[in-house]
Amino acid sequence: MTFENRRAAGIQSSPSMAIAMAAKKLVAEGRDIIDLSLGEPDFEPPAHVAAAAAEAIRKGGIRYGAPAGTESLRKAIISKFKIENGLDYGFDEVIVANGAKQILFDLFLVTLEPGDEVIVPTPCWVSYGDIVSLHGGEPIWVGCGAEAGFKMTAEQLEAAITSKTRWLMLNSPCNPTGAIYTADEYRRLADVLARHPRVLVVSDEIYEHVLLKDTSFVCFAETCPELRDRTLIVNGVSKAYAMTGWRLGYAAGPKTLISALTKIQSQSVSCVSMVTQAAALAALTGDQDFVGRGAMIFARRAKIMADRLAQIDELDFTPPDGAFYAFIGIHRLLGRKTATGDVIHDDTAFASHLLQQFGLSSVPGAAFGAPGFIRLSIAASDSELEGACDRLAAMVQSLKA
Repeated sequence: MTFENRRAAGIQSSPSMAIAMAAKKLVAEGRDIIDLSLGEPDFEPPAHVAAAAAEAIRKGGIRYGAPAGTESLRKAIISKFKIENGLDYGFDEVIVANGAKQILFDLFLVTLEPGDEVIVPTPCWVSYGDIVSLHGGEPIWVGCGAEAGFKMTAEQLEAAITSKTRWLMLNSPCNPTGAIYTADEYRRLADVLARHPRVLVVSDEIYEHVLLKDTSFVCFAETCPELRDRTLIVNGVSKAYAMTGWRLGYAAGPKTLISALTKIQSQSVSCVSMVTQAAALAALTGDQDFVGRGAMIFARRAKIMADRLAQIDELDFTPPDGAFYAFIGIHRLLGRKTATGDVIHDDTAFASHLLQQFGLSSVPGAAFGAPGFIRLSIAASDSELEGACDRLAAMVQSLKA
């Protein structure tokens, strides 16, 4: 008996989650595995965040909340956008959801008609395309190679826009490349968008505070204020505050769009856990030193990876400006043979061999729309990163022409 409809059958489970689960299974079987497949901080949230959640439970009264989020949390989000991004939003222009992923899911659910196109620069996060497809849209992939800094140009955007284009999907800092768009690069994209008033923009800024070098973060809506009424900014507490499992994202955008998202949330999940919202409120309004310290830790780890990867011949690697990943080119190793004579035809085969024979879990670049790469998370201890580079180097050395 078949249960899935055509749309559900046409998508796949999240590749990064599937690989992480495979790695956990090997660990449960007693294998020595270094798992760098998932992107989440390896330390706990600030103590005052956990304390706020515990206090909310102790006080009781945990009931249904407003679908768009509590007034106090939305007020904190409005303040965050004002102070950090120079943006003014009202209560009816922000929404809280169960992670940034739910916001994207609901966004395309409420806005896409069958056949609508969403322009997605690649490499990109693994879920963008499948979420679009699930809601009847068509992802339009725009390849952005290392030579362009993994960023889309104005010329590429212009060429990708058609009469069916509904959304442009942006992500900066980018998962998996760590690329950060500059204000000038955003302005050039905005010049193109000005000629296409039907095209909307969703800017995924979840890695806003994970900056690894001197490159500054640039908020799209702040840089391109003339597009404010066509732009949805998506963010959350998962990365900056090490709160991935708490599942809280938020967004700001046009009132009518936020109203539509709120309606969908009222008919699906009803609201975000009130305990989680109390924790997120503490994160956004409490001491922010944790955020800066976290960025410094990731910057140090990124340097460890960059220094070690530079010593491994035949890998191509551009040190990232933001986020916490190493996106590594393996093109020159494809076609090589393993010790048992198996041919490494593509990045999926490379990642599989790396896991099964060398105990290092990565995500193949094909999952991000960029074959010929693997992604390693740098959200791990220094010793794990050193060990991961040892294992990657050992695999590269083992491959025969």
